[in-house]
Amino acid sequence: MDAQEKRSVQSGQSAEQDEHEEHRIRTDSESSVDSMTRFVLPSLDGTPPKIVTLDEVSSMFKNLRNMELAHEIALNPDFKLQKYEPPSDSLEGAIKKMVHKAFWDLLRQQLDRQPPSYDQAIRLLAEIKECFPQLLSPNNERALAHINEVLDDSVIRQQAERGTLDFRAYANFVINILSRSCSPARDEAVAALREIDDVVDTFRSILELMTLMKLDMANFMLGLARTEIAANSVQYEKEKFSKYLREFHGNVGFPATEDWLHRHRSGSSVDETIYNAYMQLIDYPADKEFPELLRIDKERFAGLSWRAQRLILCASLISVAQSTPIISQRRENRIKLAQQLDIIVQDIKNQDQVATAIESCYEQIRSFVNKALEQENMPAMSDADQAALKNQVLKLAHKTSPVSSLMAKRLDGYVRVTLRSNGSIPPPPSGFADYQEELVAFIASFRRLVSYNHAVFGEHFHQILNKTFAGEATEAAAPTASGITAGQAQTAKP
Repeated sequence: MDAQEKRSVQSGQSAEQDEHEEHRIRTDSESSVDSMTRFVLPSLDGTPPKIVTLDEVSSMFKNLRNMELAHEIALNPDFKLQKYEPPSDSLEGAIKKMVHKAFWDLLRQQLDRQPPSYDQAIRLLAEIKECFPQLLSPNNERALAHINEVLDDSVIRQQAERGTLDFRAYANFVINILSRSCSPARDEAVAALREIDDVVDTFRSILELMTLMKLDMANFMLGLARTEIAANSVQYEKEKFSKYLREFHGNVGFPATEDWLHRHRSGSSVDETIYNAYMQLIDYPADKEFPELLRIDKERFAGLSWRAQRLILCASLISVAQSTPIISQRRENRIKLAQQLDIIVQDIKNQDQVATAIESCYEQIRSFVNKALEQENMPAMSDADQAALKNQVLKLAHKTSPVSSLMAKRLDGYVRVTLRSNGSIPPPPSGFADYQEELVAFIASFRRLVSYNHAVFGEHFHQILNKTFAGEATEAAAPTASGITAGQAQTAKP
């Protein structure tokens, strides 16, 4: 083989490799433009987050088979899907970044050729067309038909072959469709697309926006399904629990749940016992195992417990602060200080953070009071007054302090009243008026959580306690020779 033949063969091999490389990148382009956008289903009950596609999201909502998901959607009005992004330092993240770069680099190279090559552009427009049914309601048949007509593959290929394909015109068409179909929150992003001059960058930004719009659509479907899920999830969970009891009857119990109920037995009624047990969930003892049947909501109850503790602390702080006339006699000062204290304590989520937050609260109260006094041309607090104020504030780190105990009793009484009310919420108790909005939100969340769990498990709670009360009644009527007295029965193990 002479040198000319070798060069010819090498040239042919190089062209074949280039063609193979372009084909490989074109084949990978589907993942590179995220036509199969994935979402993160947030962690439920401590389980790892689940990665799902839009079709899987739709199937989940139509065929409710996941009890934890139904429970979360029914109880959490803020529950939403999130966009999935692989960690940047992971293999998946590195591959995604590499494939994306290769796709867009090839598109730019093809468009810069003389004459331009439109293979990659045609594939891109085809994939954009496939995305629109996921962004638009199935009822928008006319809009989808118009999109299919304009983005018709055969027409685009004919334009490419004749050299008349206007890639920018297609970008403008897609942007106009997006502007009419996106949520108001995306209007600014759509407007920004019109300001991009480079057509490749325009399409890159279009696809990024379409990914966000898919997320909007997924959460829109969640919103539509929420009402039906909330209406049926109680019955669904009851059926699941009944099936569990039938399958394991006699072989497994719920000792922590039974212990939780028995610790609150009262002589009045089963309902009163259950009611008192629910109240303990606001501040559940750390040395007691949490009830198994409520464990799916353990973190939710713990969050509500800290909301209650923050409310008690805020009410206690503003009560102590009112020992200074500039706070107690100036309503506007009290309200402003209450808001500032609320901001400081919002970060408290465990006991280790309490002492530091209270120190900060003291400094805020001292600074606020002195500034208020200065504005009214009054002398600042004396060292003795500041020391007394600090002593009172720091005592609030302990639940047993007189002020904290008083506010805790007031909140407990308020929660008890609102739980038994028919939807109406009474005025806040003394000390909590400046935190009424958070108080009402806390009450609503706690009542919703208790009501939901009682609807699912209330019958079983009654069965546990009725069995115990019936046994106590029988033992009380039995001869004393049995060796079990009524007093002993009161502390019988579950």
